[in-house]
Order: sequence, then structure tokens, then C-alpha cells
Amino acid sequence: MVAVHILDRPGIRLAGARALPALLFAGSIAAYLVSMDRYDRFLFAVPALAAVTWRATATTLFGVAAMAASAVLAARREEDFLSVTLVNEIALATVTAVATWAARLRETREQDLRQVRAVAETVQHIVLQPLPGHLGAVDLHLLCDAATAHAHVGGDFYEALRVGGGVRVMIGDVQGHGLPSVEMAGILVGAFREHAYTAACLRELAERLEVSVDRYVARAADAEAADRFATVLLAEIPDREPVVRLVSLGHPPPLIQRGPDTVPVAFARHSPPLNLAGLCTCEPRVEEAAFGPGDRLLLFTDGLTEARDRAGTFYPLEERLRALHAEPAGDLLPGLRRELRAHTGGGRCDDMAAVLVVREPVPRV
Repeated sequence: MVAVHILDRPGIRLAGARALPALLFAGSIAAYLVSMDRYDRFLFAVPALAAVTWRATATTLFGVAAMAASAVLAARREEDFLSVTLVNEIALATVTAVATWAARLRETREQDLRQVRAVAETVQHIVLQPLPGHLGAVDLHLLCDAATAHAHVGGDFYEALRVGGGVRVMIGDVQGHGLPSVEMAGILVGAFREHAYTAACLRELAERLEVSVDRYVARAADAEAADRFATVLLAEIPDREPVVRLVSLGHPPPLIQRGPDTVPVAFARHSPPLNLAGLCTCEPRVEEAAFGPGDRLLLFTDGLTEARDRAGTFYPLEERLRALHAEPAGDLLPGLRRELRAHTGGGRCDDMAAVLVVREPVPRV
């Protein structure tokens, strides 16, 4: 689902910022002509403001225009050229030169940022590919946001594959933010894509993911990799059985929505997160829950449940999901996204991802 915004607020803010130098230029001259007071001193700020949003050439032109206006107004006042006018012109020329240099530096950094974002989009395509809308006997819907400004990928990851007579889904969350978390997320997504087809059960799949993380930590150049861990939830939905099988490796339990009822899956035991297996010698435990036609299963990371408003209140995901039970499945996650933004006032402090799995009411032919 694509949301179309009629008003592009960042675009409006940028247009307003680009208009400021011209407004200040015209306002300074108008104020001087009306009051004959020294409001033309504000002309010194014109090239500095232009450097924030305009290119270097345009910044220079703003500075030259400010110098010309300052010289004309000084002539109207019949100021001494050498002691006053020339000093002002030299000062304005200096401000213009510095502003032009700053604008050129900003342009270079913006170009670098565009290149970095292009690389991020490539990483997103490789690591976090869009989920198919339908696999096996289920429909899939995705919500994914990175906490880092302008980032396309973060420490949260997901994948879903058609395996034999069912579907296997993974969602997870790497501790921390930034490129090291993305790297570990990529390792786990790759391992899932490799082993989901051959692992006999979810327990074996979880064990293979642990081995992949151990190998990654052993060869990682990052000294902090040994302390980095990931929570993972694995789900298996057989085509011909009205159940879902789950393994939680320290991950929040998913929510099952059946009509107006929404309840978390009760786990008898959670296994430790990946790379923390030394905390417990027990094997991963496979849980099974009813999951019949028309049921919905929401797998999510803690970015949804730990989103806070200004008063520090957590977003009530289970309560809100229960209230939205009548919404079409395709509108549920976009609705949650809008509510989350409203709850946090437009900001957030963590990555977030959610996968909504919907069992078909009537099997497709």
C-alpha cells in the first residue's frame, strides 16, 4: 500500500528556507527606505542565509547583490568612502567568500549523502527484499521502519519462504543500531534463506542460526561483535494443518487475532537470544498454537511496543490491534503506522518491523 501525501512538509520547509535570503534582502532595503535607519546592516546576513540552502554560485550572487545595495545606500547617506563604505564592502565581501565556501562544502557533503543513500537502497534490496503478498496458504503484509534518519535498513530483519508443504517466517532484532547491526542482520537473513529449506524442524533451524552467528562473531573484525546479540522469532505455518509452530529466541511473543479476540501466544519457555546461548543449555522449544482460516498472526519487534509518547507511556499494541480487528488485513499495518507516529509525535527511538500473516479463509485453487 502506497501512501500519497498531498503536502510534502520537508519540501515546504525547504522552499521557505530558500526564500529567506531574498526576503531579508528586500526587507532590509524596505525598512531602511521607510525609516532611514541603519536596517541595511542586515544585508550582512543575506549571503550567510543563502549558504544554508542555495548552491555556491547563487550564494555568491546574493552576496554581490548585498554589496551593491549596501554601496548604493551608503552613497545616499553620503558616507565617507574610505573610512565607512569601503570597510563595509570589504566586510561584506569577506562574509560572501566564507558563505560561498560553506555552500560548496555543503554541496559536497550532500553529494556524499546521496551516494550513501544509494548504497543503502542496494543493501535493502539484497538484505531485506519485499515480502511476497501470498505464500502457500497465507497472505503476508509488512511494516518496516529504521530508526536512523534517512536509513532504509536497521537492526530489524525479516524473511518468509515457501518450504515444502508450508511457509516459514523469521523476524528478528539485532541489539544496537548502525552498520554493525545491519551486518549481523544480513548474516541471519542469509542463514535463514540457506537453512530454512533443509532444516527438518524449527528447532534444528534455530540451532543452525546459532552456528552461523558463532562463525560470524569468530571472524568479525569488530571487537564489539562478541557482545552483540539478536532476538529471533521463527514461525512455521503448514498448508493442511490449522496450526502455527513457533520458536522464540528471546523475542516478544506474537499476537494471534481471531475475530474480535487478540491474544499473545503463551510460551512455556523462551530460549536465549542468538549469541547468548551460553546463558542456558536447554534446546530451543517449539510451541504450537491454533491458527485456522481467517486468523491473523502479528510478528513484531520491540520497536512497536516500546514506542513512547511524551509522557513516557508505551504504545498499547495489543489493545490497539484488538480495536482494529474489523479493518481489512491490507489496512491494518498502515493504520498501526499512523497511530504510532501520532503516539510518538512523529518521532521514534528504535527500529521497528512487523509481519502480518493471514490464513486464507478459503484455500486458493
